[in-house]
Amino acid sequence: MSRQISKWFLLTIISSSIFLAVIDIFIVNVALPSIRKGINGSDGDIQLVIALYLLGYAAFLITGGRAGDQFGKKRVFLIGMIAFTVASAFCGISQTAFQLNLARLLQGISAGFMIPQGISYIQVLFPNPVERIKAISIYGSIAGSASVIGQFLGGLLPDLHFIVAGWRLIFLINVPLGLASVFLAVKFLPSQSSQAKEKFDYSGVLLLTLTLMALIYPLIRGRELGWPLWSLICVGGSVPLLLWFVYDQKQKLNRGGYPLIDMKLFAFKDFNIALWAVLFYFMVQDSYFLLNVILLQIGFGISSTEAGLFFVLQGLGFVVASLVSIRLVPRYGKKVLQGGILIMIIASALHIVVFNSVDINRFIAYPVLFIYGFGCGSVLPSLMTMALKSIPTKFAGAASGTYATFQQTAIALGIGIIGGLFFSLAGENPSTITYLKAYQTAMSVNMFLLVLVGLFLVLLPEKKAVAASANFSH
Repeated sequence: MSRQISKWFLLTIISSSIFLAVIDIFIVNVALPSIRKGINGSDGDIQLVIALYLLGYAAFLITGGRAGDQFGKKRVFLIGMIAFTVASAFCGISQTAFQLNLARLLQGISAGFMIPQGISYIQVLFPNPVERIKAISIYGSIAGSASVIGQFLGGLLPDLHFIVAGWRLIFLINVPLGLASVFLAVKFLPSQSSQAKEKFDYSGVLLLTLTLMALIYPLIRGRELGWPLWSLICVGGSVPLLLWFVYDQKQKLNRGGYPLIDMKLFAFKDFNIALWAVLFYFMVQDSYFLLNVILLQIGFGISSTEAGLFFVLQGLGFVVASLVSIRLVPRYGKKVLQGGILIMIIASALHIVVFNSVDINRFIAYPVLFIYGFGCGSVLPSLMTMALKSIPTKFAGAASGTYATFQQTAIALGIGIIGGLFFSLAGENPSTITYLKAYQTAMSVNMFLLVLVGLFLVLLPEKKAVAASANFSH
């Protein structure tokens, strides 16, 4: 029956995974103050609401892709979507910060399994290169739209109160959407038989997860607890864990095994340089939302709905620039990204000027948010292209998985480090003045990191990308 169904309709079904995964990042970003109040949580708790989702996603993204090859894309897609829907329901009914953050971790893990199947299905459903490019563009557009919709709903829903508290709706809204996706996938999505002969690198997944948790969790929780001994031991222990992981992956590769990450990738100089740019860029990416949401809603007392409107302007700027940049990058290469970074730096400085008191001039603030989003949209969709353009085709799948894992880890790291700096400077009993000072310092750090991104882009060889490819994971 599935053969009679339009493959463009099937694209809509598989795109539901990226839509739900992306919307669940941006809808939470704007609703953080309402979530903190609803669960009576701390600053560290709301940092973990973001970070644990990303860590679960990062640790299992590569494994999720291989699971689809080994057990069938449809089966893994359905399991991932069902698990994501159930985890969303648990998020919505959580009564404590611990319950919510555990459910968020499970959400991230399930996203790590369902999203790679959507990308793999595109390769199968659209063998024609021209149609595949069109399908990828649509897939990327859906991800971009989800970011804008998420920011709007993240502002609107917490101010609504029907049967349950408004902040719970930002999670519960996933339930009917997830169930609809499961129904359509069961009915129409074609089954794909097992293709892989590779075995799972279970120990690699465990080591990577332990390394990430040992670094990120104590960075967030240790600060508000006064840096107890266990937090310092964990942060210090993450270094030998990382070295052990690298050694383990190299040994498996040398023995002809199937490591989680192909260490041969790091022999490509361009890839290494680009990963440094990715690290610093994505440390800024979500910490930006955290800083501005807390300042606007808690520091200035702006309603959740109005804060959401601010970020919708940022999202619109992103979408507009994305549509323009993916056409310019094949001609002008990294210069487009360098221009976008410069725009982000200037717009960040303007944020500090515009958001300097409770009396915000909206006529100036809205364009500043749009300009910042325009800068992001000039960089993000093509950053992956810059990272992978020199990678041989046989390494393309491994490189894209490694890139996405590195990206999500960098975002969580930014939430932990820059968010931690912000809350530390704001103090235990913050006022509008202390929030402002903390905001100005943290945004200045973000500007410095963006300068580093620009420098690493300069170091990349001057080669024009053959084609721009959207970054679908965030």
